[in-house]
Amino acid sequence: MTLRRKAVVARSRGVLRYYREVKSAMATQSLRKTEETSRNLAAIYAPIAAELTESERIFAAELGSRFPFVQYLVDHCADLRGKRLRPALVLLTGQACGGLSPSHPVLAAVVEMIHTATLVHDDVLDEAMVRRHATTVNAEWGNEPAVLLGDYLFTHAFHLAASLESTLACRWIGRATNMVCEGEMQQVHHRGNLELDEDAYFEIIRCKTAELTAVCCRLGAHYAGVPESTVEAMENYGRDLGIAFQIADDVLDIWGEERTTGKSLGTDLEKQKLTLPLIRLFTTAPDSIATPVRRLLTEANPDNRRELRSYLDTSDALEYSWDRAEQHASMALASLDCLEESSAKAVLRALGHYVVRRSA
Repeated sequence: MTLRRKAVVARSRGVLRYYREVKSAMATQSLRKTEETSRNLAAIYAPIAAELTESERIFAAELGSRFPFVQYLVDHCADLRGKRLRPALVLLTGQACGGLSPSHPVLAAVVEMIHTATLVHDDVLDEAMVRRHATTVNAEWGNEPAVLLGDYLFTHAFHLAASLESTLACRWIGRATNMVCEGEMQQVHHRGNLELDEDAYFEIIRCKTAELTAVCCRLGAHYAGVPESTVEAMENYGRDLGIAFQIADDVLDIWGEERTTGKSLGTDLEKQKLTLPLIRLFTTAPDSIATPVRRLLTEANPDNRRELRSYLDTSDALEYSWDRAEQHASMALASLDCLEESSAKAVLRALGHYVVRRSA
């Protein structure tokens, strides 16, 4: 092994050791936070508790492998999965639209596989070290197993979707996944583009995040047998909810705390990905502020996050971003008006409020 290679390996091990120490130091607080979140979500998801459990059983059964290392990687995914929002949306929408069929838990497992695959690949792209208070697959085992695990999740998702009587779900999920990939590629393409405007930003997040939440709700409604107008309303609910959720994620990447969110933060800044707060700052700031902010972003130093925050804190970027998130959350809630009142509709309404009030 060359000296250069040894240095790279030593540095990687040092970084991993640091993150493991951080993880250990904040374990108690993180555990409390995780347990609190789990209790809150268990209460929120009560109307679909049995079906959500069934979808998780299907998830685990579909991904089972006879190879111990593959199974170990799959089991590690349990640490990466967080709020189970996407499978919950399939089930809650179906419940709110009149009732669940045997297809709903299968579809819930499928969209969770798709979402988990995107997380694994995102961590590779962002070189993230921590997600959900656990070491990421790429940090622990390297990029190659991480990319292959993401592919494994994608292929199993479509294999499972193909087990349904119709190919409709495969087509819809395939189209949504294509858009997710397009959104991610567009975001990579625009790294370092400090002239990115709001229209381009919203097009990216509609594709990379909102299209998957939209198809979750479309599937849930369609398989409940409601009219197409209701299916479209639920799709609109999911899309606006996803946009609000992503704006909140982008805000937390700047203002959040790793011990609360449980994942690596500041990766957007380090990768020079312009998100709504920075776009707002550049739109409104004078040159005396915009110029040093551009310099800080171009240098891409992890320590610059604190200095960038000081510029953002003196602007209306945070307030403006939350306002835009709340606008889309309100639009999502308006799409629920076509549904009769039920416990599932109440949860969908609560999720509209949750996405713009969360801290993780």
